[in-house]
Amino acid sequence: MKNFYKIFTIFLFSIFIYNLTLNIKYCEAQWVQTNGPYGGNVWCFAKSGTNLFAGTQFDGVFLSTNNGSSWTVVNNGLTNQYVRALAVSGTNLFAGTQYDGVFLSTNNGTSWTAVNSGLTNLGVQAFITSGTNLFAGTGGGVFLSTNNGTNWTSVSSGLTNQDVWSLAISGSNIFAGTYSGAFLSTNNGQNWTQTALNTHVIYSFAIIDNIIFASANGYGVFRSTDNGANWTPVNNGLTEMYVFSLIVSGTNIFAGTEHGGIFRSSNNGTSWVAVNIGLTNLEIRAFAISGSNIFAGTTGNHSGVFISTNNGTNWTICGLTNQYTSALAIYGSNIFVGTFRDGIFISTNNGTNWNDVSNDLTNKSINFLAISGSNIFAGTDGNGVFLSTNNGINWNAVNNGLTNQFVYALAVAGTNIFAGTSGNGVFLSTNNGQNWNAINNGLTNQIVYALLVSGSNIFAGTEGGVFLSTNSGSGWTPVNNGLTNMSVRTFAVLGTNIFGGTWGGSIFRSINNGANWISSNSGISNQYISAFAVSGSFIFTGTAGGGIFFSTNNGTNWIQKNQGLGDLNIYSLLIANNYIFAGTSSSVWRRLLSDITSIQNVATQIPDKFLLYQNFPNPFNTTTKIRFELPKAGFVKLLIFDALGRDIKILVNESLQPGIYSINWNASDFPSGVYFYKLQAGDFTDTKRMTLIK
Repeated sequence: MKNFYKIFTIFLFSIFIYNLTLNIKYCEAQWVQTNGPYGGNVWCFAKSGTNLFAGTQFDGVFLSTNNGSSWTVVNNGLTNQYVRALAVSGTNLFAGTQYDGVFLSTNNGTSWTAVNSGLTNLGVQAFITSGTNLFAGTGGGVFLSTNNGTNWTSVSSGLTNQDVWSLAISGSNIFAGTYSGAFLSTNNGQNWTQTALNTHVIYSFAIIDNIIFASANGYGVFRSTDNGANWTPVNNGLTEMYVFSLIVSGTNIFAGTEHGGIFRSSNNGTSWVAVNIGLTNLEIRAFAISGSNIFAGTTGNHSGVFISTNNGTNWTICGLTNQYTSALAIYGSNIFVGTFRDGIFISTNNGTNWNDVSNDLTNKSINFLAISGSNIFAGTDGNGVFLSTNNGINWNAVNNGLTNQFVYALAVAGTNIFAGTSGNGVFLSTNNGQNWNAINNGLTNQIVYALLVSGSNIFAGTEGGVFLSTNSGSGWTPVNNGLTNMSVRTFAVLGTNIFGGTWGGSIFRSINNGANWISSNSGISNQYISAFAVSGSFIFTGTAGGGIFFSTNNGTNWIQKNQGLGDLNIYSLLIANNYIFAGTSSSVWRRLLSDITSIQNVATQIPDKFLLYQNFPNPFNTTTKIRFELPKAGFVKLLIFDALGRDIKILVNESLQPGIYSINWNASDFPSGVYFYKLQAGDFTDTKRMTLIK
């Protein structure tokens, strides 16, 4: 009997492992967000139940449902994404923006609506709630709404400085921190009185019982035990006097400073201790408490969200991937990503981890990355070109002769480096960037977004179309016949085909070095093209808002490939190490290249009916081909399942255009036996049997 239970247990465990393996395989066929790079200027937090919201300086609101382990952008309808304040009132979430007032979400940020009636100043810097009352601190005083933001009324009488940075409530008292001190209202903001703290910028308040703490810019923390009638500085141990944020957790008070990180007091501010272990950014703008977790929002370099689970003793970075990833490049097996505000990161393990390699970069806004031998070049937004000869450990500016240092594009041709700039055309360096010379003869539009080297030809994509040089840039000729959109942002070459991606006019293709261009847009739903990547006979394109598309027939037709992709704003693409990487407005995503390239549109004609063919060969050893026909566009799913009816592989799970498709299934990881494959497309379903023999 014991042997029976032992064998039965082993059997159940084997089934568990088998199903776990199948689930892993099933999940492979989609985009996966890599582990960073982390970052984002975080100005504020709000908590609603188990939901934690972070307001950022440039990228709106992010939501985490798992204590910061992962974050999702929730900006639909949020037309201004510079978020200075967040507040929760019941099921309502409010976002205060820098220039466009207040937005309301009733569905946890899924959608937002502006609620500004009566709000005469739209620079919202603080919120506080009291019952059904919502107060907003603005650059023009305090406003009150009693109906969830539908209407606002100014409540600023007596507020002699109306630049309000912070708000707090203690019982029936409301405190307003302004550019010139703290004010008190005892009647819901109808009247305000200046407190004794009357000469400093008050960034934040914190309250323990009836003790009020206020942070004064440049003067540390003040404490009042009599509702602001008197204030005492409490800065013993506080080595940084510029305090942006305060929060209370139990008997502890935390102070977030401009450059000194976080300080903690366990005795009502009598003394402070720095608690910065693990913090890679010491510019603290905001705090939030969730149970025993403390969250700190940072700004500046290496910014983002940090979490402490032990009262600030240690901090770790959270998964807020709020990085505009504008450039991707590979050197050896290393992946480099350039971000638009936080410099350059490197991954040696396909995005599982990213490390910052920006220490010597004086400009962290990266537009382009290029590799030439062992040299890595970075084009920045205002400080020209930087060179690293040691995998990004060190960077040196190489700008002699580069009279415009807004570098949008770089290209390498042998020992020549070309740089495209914003307004001063193209520059050439023949000595690894040590010297640059302008080469603009014939280049009548000098806003250069893209450069492409194809054999002895160099193409420049500008705001005024495409220009061709056949002599290393000594002379340029416009080649725009058939090009109906002149804002050319990116290039790719595939065989004899040259592809140009435009901003608003989608994709054009030339088979004669730009002498003629034809539109190549079938299947592309977004016309704003930002990136290309090529692998074999496959070409991929990234769009600003529509995600990623690929073509197997030189751009005649395009297929969308977005399943699992949480950010459809694509700004860079890279194929490396058997993956395709996508740089988005928030982070880097990746997907196995074979998951995409296994499907091909094999014919140009449109079939007149749905059809699923028998796989070939059948029986098969390891690899077989499945073909199907679609007479109309729609969502298509092609599944493999075993003889027990268990799904073991998803081959297709996306929207496809009409056409005839072929996809390979590699069954090397599966045992011999009978399998079934099922096609679902709209109301059409068909299933066929196949046999694997190894």
